[in-house]
Amino acid sequence: MSQPATPRPPAANPAPDIKKIALVEDQEETRESLVQLLKTFAELKCICVCTSGEDALKQIPPAQPDVVLMDIFLPRMSGIECTARLKGLLPNARILILTASDDEEMIFPALEAGADGYLLKETEPAKLRGALLELLHGGVPMTSSIARHVADYFRKRAKTRDEIVRLSPRETELLTLLAKGYTNKEIAGKLSLTLETIQSYLKSVYKKMHVHSRAEALVKYMSSRR
Repeated sequence: MSQPATPRPPAANPAPDIKKIALVEDQEETRESLVQLLKTFAELKCICVCTSGEDALKQIPPAQPDVVLMDIFLPRMSGIECTARLKGLLPNARILILTASDDEEMIFPALEAGADGYLLKETEPAKLRGALLELLHGGVPMTSSIARHVADYFRKRAKTRDEIVRLSPRETELLTLLAKGYTNKEIAGKLSLTLETIQSYLKSVYKKMHVHSRAEALVKYMSSRR
């Protein structure tokens, strides 16, 4: 009679997929606090800590992290420049800005440089963990105030584009020549129109675009073409 089969031991649970994090932060107290915080996130492991952009460009590419936590205000090379250069070296790595600034002059250059998300340093630990996991799943996490800046920016652009669409072909041509630096008199010559006609067109452009000067009109027009 055959012996009963020996029962197999239960299969071991598969090892969790730990994601690798690199940190770029020049302030020692903040850096150490973040390192300790990351140790509490079971799904994540901090494998690389850098104190400057130059240091990051040397250490991070060989480490091949899944996510880079990047401050903006670094000595010498800014976090924005470092982000752009790292994206060229590690196109698949996610870069999450973690900084103290919610200034539009920082937000949009950082996103244009290739940042995949933007959080403020006041973000609560649980929300930081959630943002990192969201980022790893293809999301674009942002602090709510940052998201509002971005939404407002695109609403303004949409409104400006609507205003540009309402311009006549001749008015659009006039704005294009203004953007190239031509004076009213030079534009009149190029379009074979009188100076008075050009000034009349400009008044119509100002009214349609809700501006009061050539400078305001040009700023709106150029922003609509980005």
